[in-house]
Amino acid sequence: MTYRGIEVLKAVDLILAEDTRTSRVLLQHYGIDTPLQSYHIFNEHQTVASLVERLKAGATIAVVTDAGTPGISDPGFLLVREAVKEGIEVECLPGATAFVPALVDSGLPCDRFTFLGFLPHKKGRQTAIRALAEEERTMIIYESPYRLVKLLEEVVAVLGETRRVSVSREISKLHAETVRGTLAEVLAHFKEKNVKGEIVVVLSGKE
Repeated sequence: MTYRGIEVLKAVDLILAEDTRTSRVLLQHYGIDTPLQSYHIFNEHQTVASLVERLKAGATIAVVTDAGTPGISDPGFLLVREAVKEGIEVECLPGATAFVPALVDSGLPCDRFTFLGFLPHKKGRQTAIRALAEEERTMIIYESPYRLVKLLEEVVAVLGETRRVSVSREISKLHAETVRGTLAEVLAHFKEKNVKGEIVVVLSGKE
């Protein structure tokens, strides 16, 4: 947490939080008593218009998410887009973004990469995975710990066992881990353990 982040959260009129229970722990730790409102993927479409009206009326609002950066596979994009349309000033404070350290830690080329976020769960998933075979840039994928083994199996079926991959979990936290190797090696590693935490998969591009 940065000093500037604390100052902003104390100064704004309202904090939008992906999970108010998680964020309240952080705010209490730093003595921040700014009003808190739930703002997540299931209500952002319904609330964005009223929030923009509050901003137009002069209110200041901060958005925080649980384990990442607002707008990067997290809620926030809709509010930023509508605020920009209305000429409202928007500012992003630097903070934790899981894919950057995962990319650097991977040992794979960092000069050109593509961030894919979460792949579709059902419709379009196989099409998205087949498209990975022709991508020459390093690829970054977010995945749930419960679906990591399935993802690696699906990727092996398309790209083969020898493609290089790096899987990072719990970045910047107590149990942080990065496992590097071929797809076959990394798949075998995670098949043998109970996977927990936020997952970032970094996959080498087509040579």
